[in-house]
Amino acid sequence: MSHTNYQSPRIVLGPMEGVLDPLMRKLLTEINHYSLCVTEFVRVVDQRLPEKVFHRFCPELAHGGTTAAGTPVRVQLLGQDPTAMASNAVRAIQLGSQGIDINFGCPSKTVNGNRGGAALLKTPEHMFDVVKAVRDTVDPVYTVSAKIRLGFNDLDDYLFIAEAVAKAGADELVVHGRTKRDGYKAGTIRWDLIADINQHVPIPVTANGDIWHREDALRCQAMTGCDTLMVCRGALNMPNLGQHIRDGVAPMPWPAVLALLVRYTEQERQGDKAQYFPNRIKQWFKYLRQYYPQADACFKVIRVLNRADEIVRALDKAREQTELMTQESLCQH
Repeated sequence: MSHTNYQSPRIVLGPMEGVLDPLMRKLLTEINHYSLCVTEFVRVVDQRLPEKVFHRFCPELAHGGTTAAGTPVRVQLLGQDPTAMASNAVRAIQLGSQGIDINFGCPSKTVNGNRGGAALLKTPEHMFDVVKAVRDTVDPVYTVSAKIRLGFNDLDDYLFIAEAVAKAGADELVVHGRTKRDGYKAGTIRWDLIADINQHVPIPVTANGDIWHREDALRCQAMTGCDTLMVCRGALNMPNLGQHIRDGVAPMPWPAVLALLVRYTEQERQGDKAQYFPNRIKQWFKYLRQYYPQADACFKVIRVLNRADEIVRALDKAREQTELMTQESLCQH
């Protein structure tokens, strides 16, 4: 596909447990026109969860199932019991979720040890039962999607896995182009196999994995033939990745990123996760350092700080220094 014929894909902001939470969705959908957000997974065991659990993971339910910027939010469920998954899917819809997503891709050892997430890739027939139970129970006007990987330890069954989800009645399929064993290891992404799945199943396929900037999106869309792409880690590396891909705007400049970090800080410290703020901001910096060289120097300062007020002062100082450097540069020109 040539760049001149490039058709902007739908961009979905995917889930990352403990990272892409409600506040992050709020901030990122204010600066990107994402078509959809998917929540961190709600773990289902063997019973219907109380409403407060859904509202904790998806406070957007109180506002029509959309972020403050109006982006639809879909609740993701993770579990292996078909009846319990169906019951909780119905509750999520009743509370306002914009469809249901089912997690068959999480590579976490804890989750897999309890036969959740990617562990079910080993038994596609069980995946079929879960998806069918949810699809048969949820009103057909609501989308039921499922996120998979290409396999657990190997690639032998990737088509069988995808077909199980499609035959069970899922409306959409999201494919992360790695096995569970691959984790997020560089050099293991297989967009070509996502293309194969896209050719074989009769439902829309969303491509996911290693989309860091617009050039990646171009190549991924050309190779897979998918009209929708999901971004996760890349959305943290470059905060305006959605617009960068969709509209070709330049990556957010570092001074604007610093301003966003200050806004994030103000809102995170007011929220119910305030005590975790030092760890959360350091975690975001680990992603930002992948794209912004300037983030490295700032991270070295805050890495050793454990108090929120110290980190806030360090961020303010970094912003002031950046603004001063920008002003000096303008004066010289």
